[in-house]
Amino acid sequence: MQSCEVICTVLGYSACIVVGGLLFAAYKLGLLYQLLHKVETKSPRHGGESVAEVLRAHGVKYVFTLVGGHISPILVACEKLGIRIVDTRHEATAVFAADAVARLSGTVGVAAVTAGPGLTNTVTAVKNAQMAESPLLLLGGAAGTLLQGRGALQDIDQMSLFKPLCKFCASIRTVREIVPTVRKALSIAQSGTPGPVFIEFPIDTLYPYHLVSQEFGVKNPPKGLMGKILAWYLHNHLMNLFAGAWETRDVSPLPVHIPQATDDQVQKCIELVSRAKKPVILLGSQATLPPTPVDNIRQALEDLGIPCFLGGMSRGMLGKNSPIHIRQNRRDALKEADVVLLAGTVCDFRLSYGRVLNRRSKIIAVNRDRTQLLKNSDMFWKPTIAIQGDAGSFLVRLSKGLQGHRCPEEWPQSLKAGDVTKENANRAKADEKTEHHLNPLKVIHCVDELMDEDSIIVADGGDFVGSAAYIMRPRGPLRWLDPGAFGTLGVGGGFALGAKLCRPESEVSLWFSGLSDSPFTPVIAVVGNDACWSQISREQVPILGSNVACGLAFTDYHIVADGYGGKGYLVGREDEHRLSDIIKQAQKETREGRATLLNVLIGKTNFREGSISV
Repeated sequence: MQSCEVICTVLGYSACIVVGGLLFAAYKLGLLYQLLHKVETKSPRHGGESVAEVLRAHGVKYVFTLVGGHISPILVACEKLGIRIVDTRHEATAVFAADAVARLSGTVGVAAVTAGPGLTNTVTAVKNAQMAESPLLLLGGAAGTLLQGRGALQDIDQMSLFKPLCKFCASIRTVREIVPTVRKALSIAQSGTPGPVFIEFPIDTLYPYHLVSQEFGVKNPPKGLMGKILAWYLHNHLMNLFAGAWETRDVSPLPVHIPQATDDQVQKCIELVSRAKKPVILLGSQATLPPTPVDNIRQALEDLGIPCFLGGMSRGMLGKNSPIHIRQNRRDALKEADVVLLAGTVCDFRLSYGRVLNRRSKIIAVNRDRTQLLKNSDMFWKPTIAIQGDAGSFLVRLSKGLQGHRCPEEWPQSLKAGDVTKENANRAKADEKTEHHLNPLKVIHCVDELMDEDSIIVADGGDFVGSAAYIMRPRGPLRWLDPGAFGTLGVGGGFALGAKLCRPESEVSLWFSGLSDSPFTPVIAVVGNDACWSQISREQVPILGSNVACGLAFTDYHIVADGYGGKGYLVGREDEHRLSDIIKQAQKETREGRATLLNVLIGKTNFREGSISV
């Protein structure tokens, strides 16, 4: 009797396992879903339309691309819905342009590229966006769902490439997944610490049923049972691919989650700052992120009256000549400061890993990312108060809590006096004659003086651009674009393209140390042409005794610009007396819709001597 019970129990368990296995198999094959959701075999719709609908609902205005057959449905559908398709000549440029749009518009920048090499070409640009904390959506084509790993055209393991670079990666397996996946990706890109996200679209998830079905037929199927099983499997896969594809789905934006400082943390900071005699604020790119408008942040900083050093995208936050914007002698100021507020600024190589901070200073660190918030705090510095939260909204709340209190005026005045002394010295150095060609500092000063009030400065390059960062004065918030912490060369063309689309009425000034991409849109490209990688050569020659790989040719970049339909100018020492007139003419040409390029032959100075670029 007991044996019978045991046998029945075992059979019961076995039956459960079998049934469970069958249900799981039915689920994985989509059989259960297909029972409840039909396949519209006559529908002309395709997956690209679903992508476009979500993008439009999220306010996306531009999709940057280099076209490929894998992604054509996305591009065509976006165009039909009024989203502008901007085609580039390299996939990295498409991503750089999307990055610029994200930074300047406060929305997610979008790029779409084809499978395989199209995606591998974007890797540097995506990594740059990750380190610059730009919300960016990369849409990539892929081999069909059944052909991946079987030697299809341009088929590689794309997910493994992008998982280390992106906050979120997904591979679409059925058409019905497109809408919820794109919505989720857009939300994640903007939440917490912003960054890139990636969605892979196998080609059979984007094209209409009648075309995809043609690819699922087997010309000479095996005979017998195996042939029937194969035919059933392919038919079922096709049905599951399109089951429920065109049912109505919510395309509206999902909530974006942004970490905020607690009231208690803000109050502690208010008490700390209120007692400070020599406070300093170091503002990083994070301070410019939504949801707090940059003008509100600017007002908060002006109300606080605390001296500010601006870095990255926060350059220009306080305008051209603010009494609290300190541009020079940062190391000396940090030695004296009794309170230092790191508002989105990271203690990486840009702050000598925290070694420039005085150990006696009270340090308030605010950053959305916990890793960046505490970077190198185990070695060279310690935060008094560390807040994982949004820097911009924190500054506004701090200012409101300190209403009526201002930093002692003699402190910013003394730092400003040091600024004036240093900048007068830089001006004097700009008037010196170089052995050959034009003094680069003189060129930079001249452009800065003539620059329009609404100009956006795009910095792309080495020594010449490094010098420009010390001298150029952005006129307002969100008027400076540089690569960010990754230091990528080649961002210029894409950044300028994105900037001009976001601000069509603004003058876009693109600064190169050598032409790395052609300007396709009416911007002013200023090339500091010294026929050398001077930023490297400056230290390589005295340390290692060789200029190998640093010497270049004085290339006729101005002719390249003419070839692209723009207007190029060759500017040498003989043109020094009319330098201002040439710049004004270039500005006029640009306002009339023509891209211009100044190929400025520059000589050597010792302005940035000691700046080792490693």
